[in-house]
Amino acid sequence: MDTEQICAGRTVIVTGAGRGIGRAHALAFAAAGAKVVVNDLGSALDGAATGETPAEQVVAEIEALGGSAVANGDDVADWQGGQRLIQQAIDTFGGLDVLVNNAGFVRDRMLVNLGEDEWDAVIRVHLKGHFVTMRHAIEYWRGESKAGRPVDARIINTSSGAGLQGSVGQGNYGAAKAGIAGLTLTASAEFGRYGVTVNSIAPAARTRMTETVFADTMARPEDGFDAMAPENISPLVVWLGSAQSAAVTGRMFEVEGGKVALADGWRHGVAVDRGARWSPAELGPVVADLIAKGMPPEPVYGA
Repeated sequence: MDTEQICAGRTVIVTGAGRGIGRAHALAFAAAGAKVVVNDLGSALDGAATGETPAEQVVAEIEALGGSAVANGDDVADWQGGQRLIQQAIDTFGGLDVLVNNAGFVRDRMLVNLGEDEWDAVIRVHLKGHFVTMRHAIEYWRGESKAGRPVDARIINTSSGAGLQGSVGQGNYGAAKAGIAGLTLTASAEFGRYGVTVNSIAPAARTRMTETVFADTMARPEDGFDAMAPENISPLVVWLGSAQSAAVTGRMFEVEGGKVALADGWRHGVAVDRGARWSPAELGPVVADLIAKGMPPEPVYGA
């Protein structure tokens, strides 16, 4: 295992950790000294059941490297399933220090063709899946705090450029990821009193979910640095899960290859206030002037 164990003694849950970025997170946390609960349903790219057990395979990898891990197959968007997941960490390792929300799948389609079931399924796994695990985790941490036991806990959520800038053909996914960004801000403001920080990442890496979206950037170099490897995302997540990150909360980081960027979300921009109600006819030139003075929006992916 890695000798730079900045998460030694910490218990970490990583959801959707059977493959891709989640698997990389689980292995990186274990290398950093953490005990890891590897959650994964073993579902297909669209969320359909496959009967596969990737969580157990990741646990075996961690144990082979001398780490400590346990598998969990609960549905993170199910109320009782999320509760079981949090409780498993507490029962197995004696507590919980870090929750990494990563689980999700896609059902991409242009909005004009998007079905209600495709909307509901994606919103459920991403947005509700983040809320459910956070809700049960903060209940535990609040109890610890009120009992006088020190809490130094972390939540790292997973948003996306599709949620921050939009993405053609991913209206359901983008809406869920934008919701996660807003949920992160609210949770950060509410959970700080209990010793819990909440941050989010918007990663770009080679996974099952991005193979079609980023097909032109998925080239695998024969040698040298692979900028699209999922393992590039995990160092920041491990640091955010460590005691070193206690002063950082309510932030969104974009991560790709060797690049880490602090994303600026919606903020108050240029304004004009007449001190009275506008008439509709007056607002055309006012809006035009505001747009001329303001920053242009980031381009939508795929537009």
